[in-house]
Amino acid sequence: MSETKRMQQIAGVYEDANPHIGQGKWKELSGPVLKTYQSQILDLIKTAYNKIGGHANFRSAADINTSDAKMWVGIDFDDDPDIDAVSVDKKTKFGAKSVGMGHDGTSPVKRKVISKKILDLKTMGHYVEVSGALFPILKKAGVPIINDEDTVRSVLRDKGVITWNGDGTYSRKIGGKQFTKTMMGKPKV
Repeated sequence: MSETKRMQQIAGVYEDANPHIGQGKWKELSGPVLKTYQSQILDLIKTAYNKIGGHANFRSAADINTSDAKMWVGIDFDDDPDIDAVSVDKKTKFGAKSVGMGHDGTSPVKRKVISKKILDLKTMGHYVEVSGALFPILKKAGVPIINDEDTVRSVLRDKGVITWNGDGTYSRKIGGKQFTKTMMGKPKV
């Protein structure tokens, strides 16, 4: 089996059985479906970001909308009707920027949402600013690291002050807090 097919299988790309959220297949969440599941999606994001104090931009159910993060996809892997994982991207002129994910905390679902992110980030036009525990996972999976200061500054040119650290990382404020990040993936520059 090819690496792409294996990653798709792990990420859960197969037949859609649930018309609302997609049992077994990633499905776009927008409009009334996104609104219906706001609280549940927030809980998934809180679970995923709990160890680092939460997500800087998703703090309340009202933050789960399409005003900034335009691309929400969710998946249900089990027999209950609940969403088990969510992946969030923002449309930019450089492609789809991954801005978050959520999961129910179980190992199989964590693997599936991370596998989806890996598959996306190896595709032209997908990128992420990453730090913490996810960085070594993406690196080990072969997601490209953007180690070029000019590229990073070009992609983030409207994001305020960026301090290049000289080791492929940079620091900038997100949601009022200072973070050290690495850009990974394949932004269109």
